[in-house]
Amino acid sequence: MSRLVVGPFNRVEGDLEVTLDIARGEVRAAYVNSPMYRGFEQILQGKDPLDALVLAPRICGICSVSQSVAAASALADAMGLDMPTNGQLATNLILANENVADHFTHFYLFFMPDFARENYRERRWFPAVARRFKALSGEAAAEAVAARADFLRLMAYLGGKWPHTLSIQPGGSARGVDEAEKVRLYSLLRQFRRFLESKLFGTALEQVAALDSEQALDGWRGTAAASDFGLFLEVADDLQLSRYGRAGDRFMSYGNYPLADGRLFQPGIWHGGPQELDVQAIGEDLSHSWMGGAPAPLHPAEGVSLPQADKESAYSWCKAPRLGGEVVETGALARQVVDGHPLLRELAGKSGGNVRNRVIARLVEIARVQIALENWALALKPGEPFCHHRALPQEARGVGLVEAARGSLGHWLHIYKGRILNYQIIAPTTWNFSPRDAQGKPGALEQALAGTPIAEGESDPLLVQHIVRSFDPCMVCTVH
Repeated sequence: MSRLVVGPFNRVEGDLEVTLDIARGEVRAAYVNSPMYRGFEQILQGKDPLDALVLAPRICGICSVSQSVAAASALADAMGLDMPTNGQLATNLILANENVADHFTHFYLFFMPDFARENYRERRWFPAVARRFKALSGEAAAEAVAARADFLRLMAYLGGKWPHTLSIQPGGSARGVDEAEKVRLYSLLRQFRRFLESKLFGTALEQVAALDSEQALDGWRGTAAASDFGLFLEVADDLQLSRYGRAGDRFMSYGNYPLADGRLFQPGIWHGGPQELDVQAIGEDLSHSWMGGAPAPLHPAEGVSLPQADKESAYSWCKAPRLGGEVVETGALARQVVDGHPLLRELAGKSGGNVRNRVIARLVEIARVQIALENWALALKPGEPFCHHRALPQEARGVGLVEAARGSLGHWLHIYKGRILNYQIIAPTTWNFSPRDAQGKPGALEQALAGTPIAEGESDPLLVQHIVRSFDPCMVCTVH
């Protein structure tokens, strides 16, 4: 058996190192290391609770809105405060703007350029992929960056700035919208739709969102083969990407985008069928993390984050969160499967979580959320309240659960004598890139890499990179 250390990874947010044990041409075991310690949970201790609205978003510059919404939700829970309809719509618009932009960026700038590498020059699709996605010279990058910049102008109107907006509050949005701004918001969204329909999908968003089976997807490809989504499907089929990157197929979502009549995406668990989500069953295992604390897993409401850099059994700063002792996968695929999207449930039922299915889920989610964004913009009612207010309690607990682009994000807050006594965070990549637990059970990426073929003498295996990037990791969010 040989050992290969892969990393650092380019086009991944933050630092990542993966150690692979290889025998007979395949990965026998993987060990995922998040080597950068952050310390945000310690920084927040002793602060005024409202400081979380300023400090928590600084965990990450890419998904800072998700951190803002989770922090605001935890504070609102502690305060017993709800939002007016406008406040909820504005919060959804800001969060969805960031999430869609993240999916869009991942596809065009992080994921697809790997297929324009010289390793794939002999593939029939290589000329088209190189023309669109080759680093520095591909035409798609310039187009996508311009479209993304225009799309994120919505954040400027509603959030003031990005990243680290301060407009998101426990009681709603601090930034109201007048009639003229409402028109501009809708115009921006329709402009982004035009890019999605002409370049990414080659067809109406409603057709993509309505795909209800693999047969329907194959039929749709015939009408949109020249689109960027169609090009990805050609690549994925040729490289058999549906065979690689499968983890345990236990999917979790907290649900996302609350509305007056429910949520756009429903919460739950999917493991061969739908199950109720019990967030009280979450525990954080520290056995292979450079963290000290209780030997048994603790619920994050009672959790601790005490660095122990010389811990002999550890190989990552990342904790190992588990749900009822089980590994779960989070992300767009988990969200769509849990919510019941028929295409993604069929794909996951046939081949589980894999490279191809994760990318398809992101693109379908872009279509679904973009449609919702337009409806939410139209539903805003200028002149009506955007934010409710209430005094902070001296002692309270709160939890904020939200879906970031990369999956389930949770903030657990304990206020004592008017100050933050404890603040614990579990980010999506903490779930997906966790180390082994006390039972030796590998995390989701560690499971997904097992069995991956590695060619003789291959020192920077492309297939490993495809699998890692299919999760779209955000390592700076992983360890706090």
